[in-house]
Amino acid sequence: MQEVRAIRPDREVLTRQRLPYFVGISGETVGASGMSMHLVTIPPGAKSEPHYHVGYETGIYVLEGKVLTRWGAKLENEVISEAGEFLFIPAGVPHEAINLSTTEAARAVVARNHPAEQDQVRPYVAE
Repeated sequence: MQEVRAIRPDREVLTRQRLPYFVGISGETVGASGMSMHLVTIPPGAKSEPHYHVGYETGIYVLEGKVLTRWGAKLENEVISEAGEFLFIPAGVPHEAINLSTTEAARAVVARNHPAEQDQVRPYVAE
């Protein structure tokens, strides 16, 4: 029988995107089969490595801060997300996230339709 479980993220991991995640819901933590959900922190002035996700979509809800997401084949497109806003990233779209503040961390909840989302993260070199 499956069970309902509460998870308190108690460990930080450095992702392939080079950002600290606090592990929440995943196949590993609760046996999820179709999703994962974590808390990401982007330190002041920091950015993720350019990357893309193979075969799954990403939904982000910004809790604190202002984040510039550059996306596209040359990372030529830009969108800014602020606290209280959602961001959708389709599968396979190259992107990077940049904290626009040099003094405050940005924090967001990241949800994906894959239970082990780091397994499908690939580095990206802009054309």
